[in-house]
Amino acid sequence: MLGIVLIAAFGVWAILKRQTITEVATDLPLKISEKLDRLWDVAQESLRDKKYLRAEKALLTILRVDERNSTAYNRLGILYAKQQAFKDAIECFEIAQSLEPSASSLHNVGLIYYETHQYEKAALAFEQALAMESDLAARHIAYAKVQEKLGRSKKMIESLERAVEIDPIPQTLNILADAYDRNGQEELAAGLRQKATRMLVPQDQPRRVHQPRRVI
Repeated sequence: MLGIVLIAAFGVWAILKRQTITEVATDLPLKISEKLDRLWDVAQESLRDKKYLRAEKALLTILRVDERNSTAYNRLGILYAKQQAFKDAIECFEIAQSLEPSASSLHNVGLIYYETHQYEKAALAFEQALAMESDLAARHIAYAKVQEKLGRSKKMIESLERAVEIDPIPQTLNILADAYDRNGQEELAAGLRQKATRMLVPQDQPRRVHQPRRVI
């Protein structure tokens, strides 16, 4: 009788154990996901507060769990760039690019090459980024800056004109106006500045109508 009870008890324990293992296996991805979310929050907050060591630890922990996370490599590259560890930054951006090709990674590499005065490499990186995504004015402006450093005024102007076509806001207009000035095109520069000034003046304010004075 005792043997039957022990067998029954063992059977119940085995079932409960199987259920526990199943529950743990089910909960495991959820727990990992929650941990990653917390680490992302820490990394973002630390980057914002310039607590770079804390941000680096969070991002490296994310990459230990998910070694193919291109976004984490991108963020790590940005962190290293902020600390002027440009070699490490480029390595991170290149890994991110190999995992998940994106215009952002290429643009970031271009910015670092620009900061380190490697203008030919910067131009190539920006060209590759523009080939993937050419509808952002900021990409054309960055490319124009490199072309100016390389002494290619025509390409610089063309890139800035394209930026203005995409985003004709006062800031972009003034950047192109400055480039026109440096290129000896003062009349075009003046016209753009006038246009930028008009855009800054509110258009919805009613005009004052001056009533004629009454003669007493």
